[in-house]
Amino acid sequence: MDAITIRRPDDFHVHFRRGEILKSVVPFTARQFGRAMAMPNTSPEPILTRGDALKYWLEITEIVQKVGLSPEDFCPLVTIQITDETEPNTVREIKEEGMGGHKVIVAGKVYPLGVTTNSHNGVSDFRALYRVFAAMEEVGLVLSLHGQVPKAFCLDREKEFLDTLAMLAKDFPALRIVMEHISTKESVDALKDLPKTVGATITLHHLLITLHDVLSFVGEEGSEGLNPHHYCQPIPQKLEDRGALIGAAMSGNPKFFFGSDSAPHLKERKESSCGCAGVFSAPVLLPLLVGLFEFHGKLDRLEPFVSEFGARFYGLPLNQETITLNREEWVVPKEYNGIVPFFAGKTVGLKVQG
Repeated sequence: MDAITIRRPDDFHVHFRRGEILKSVVPFTARQFGRAMAMPNTSPEPILTRGDALKYWLEITEIVQKVGLSPEDFCPLVTIQITDETEPNTVREIKEEGMGGHKVIVAGKVYPLGVTTNSHNGVSDFRALYRVFAAMEEVGLVLSLHGQVPKAFCLDREKEFLDTLAMLAKDFPALRIVMEHISTKESVDALKDLPKTVGATITLHHLLITLHDVLSFVGEEGSEGLNPHHYCQPIPQKLEDRGALIGAAMSGNPKFFFGSDSAPHLKERKESSCGCAGVFSAPVLLPLLVGLFEFHGKLDRLEPFVSEFGARFYGLPLNQETITLNREEWVVPKEYNGIVPFFAGKTVGLKVQG
């Protein structure tokens, strides 16, 4: 096929940041997706209330309009961050309808304390927030979880969080819960056994790379070394973990849907003595996803994974528009406004039309 057309997809986990980075990265997502769910751990101010979320929605929408798109072409979805200080009434203030008739505040995100970028205000005791989770269950707000135990060994953090996930699913049977950016076979297996109210997002980079690509990357000079631009949380793991994620993404199981966790940082913040966690995958998401599903002979499973399962889990209508990728080679730039993208400098064989 010279061209591949699918229903316009959604990205249910993306970091847009604030300020100049926001302006730089939003267009990459808006040109490929019908909706994208923006994470709330922004700096210097996180998104903590309904007012914060709607203000952030307007900031994103203004950038979308400046690149010639309307909210009908791309509708950002926003979240609030649940912290130890969050009150149930903060959740109850969130209305079903957001801006212009669009449902835009769709989740409350929980980060364990100190587990990733801008999580210094993260949660230390999940049981202490049970009143908040009950309010979320009451109003239909999805609980989005960065599922890691901070003090555990770095490769076991996600696995050790699975007991907490099971506890929340048992104690709040009507609360929809998303385990974000799963990275292990254990998580895949656990999700299959949990109720249908529990889903998970899977990223592009966890489908393509392992820990070897982070720690034993072969550079342009042919020497092996650390690649800070592949470093993220949760960290990519073993081949069998990547295989389990690929199997889940291509299984047709509606519990698993796409969330990129595209997370831009300026080059100097990645290539430093304390490099930030995050992979900036937004510029290459659809070409690489389509190529991966085609390589495995599962193109028929792509559209449900990226365009249907997530929307249904969040109670949103399916996008009616389509998007086409042409078979055209292009080289991924080494930087976009000071941010190094995933697959920088490499040739990709598919390109989004237009």
